[in-house]
Amino acid sequence: MKKPLVGALFALLLLGAGAAPAAAETLVKPQPAAKAVDFAGTVALSNCSGSVVRTPDSQPDDPALVLSNGHCLETGFPGPGEVIVDQPSSRTFSLLNSSGSKVATLRASKIAYATMTDTDASLYELTTTYAQIQNSYGIKALELNAARPAQGTAIKVVSGYWKRIYSCSIDGFAYRLKEGAWTWKDSVRYTSACKTIGGTSGSPVIDTATGKVVAVNNTGNEDGARCTDNNPCEVDESGNVTVRKGINYAQQTYGFVACIGTGNKIDLTRPGCVLPKP
Repeated sequence: MKKPLVGALFALLLLGAGAAPAAAETLVKPQPAAKAVDFAGTVALSNCSGSVVRTPDSQPDDPALVLSNGHCLETGFPGPGEVIVDQPSSRTFSLLNSSGSKVATLRASKIAYATMTDTDASLYELTTTYAQIQNSYGIKALELNAARPAQGTAIKVVSGYWKRIYSCSIDGFAYRLKEGAWTWKDSVRYTSACKTIGGTSGSPVIDTATGKVVAVNNTGNEDGARCTDNNPCEVDESGNVTVRKGINYAQQTYGFVACIGTGNKIDLTRPGCVLPKP
């Protein structure tokens, strides 16, 4: 799991490419413009990153939700098989605007859902509604995509903790991602350009074509070790293990949409909800 760092050194790689002009009679199909992705709606936690999120059916007067990682909980890492639902919390979050400046402090009323089993995610319910946040600060929540992302999707990982945006693509999916005592299912594997670091845990992973959240950033193999803490390994359907040093991962979020009902309440009995249950 990605932990906060005291400091980090960053490198900037400038890429350039040239191509021969197309023949006059060649028709080039225009590609849809990418959505502008910035820091608006992201939050900084005391130890991680996160974002204010909504489902397609969330209403303006619903209490807002903050998405982060299960391993970012103020109470510590949930154990294997542990699922937390409706636990009181007064945790605070620094709400950022498009440029990454703090505009407000948001407060939780409870941990609505959290686990590190099958996925690594937490959802906090806030004391404020989406309408109150938008009316007071002009910031809209990020929407959770209800569909599973595809391989090759261009993405941005937006860290409110570091106020940094990473750009890459979805390289593929790990059938199982094992790290120490925890195992996650169908994890997103980034291409190598997303060199996320400690403190980026909980960052929303945004599809640049839709502007919607498709995953939550959570870990990476730091040292090339096999299936240890901070060195996750991939396990395929046959049990074969692959170690990818320097490659980072996220957990898909489309599965949350089916589990959030009226009033933004977590309902693990809803049709289509397959999140782990207590």
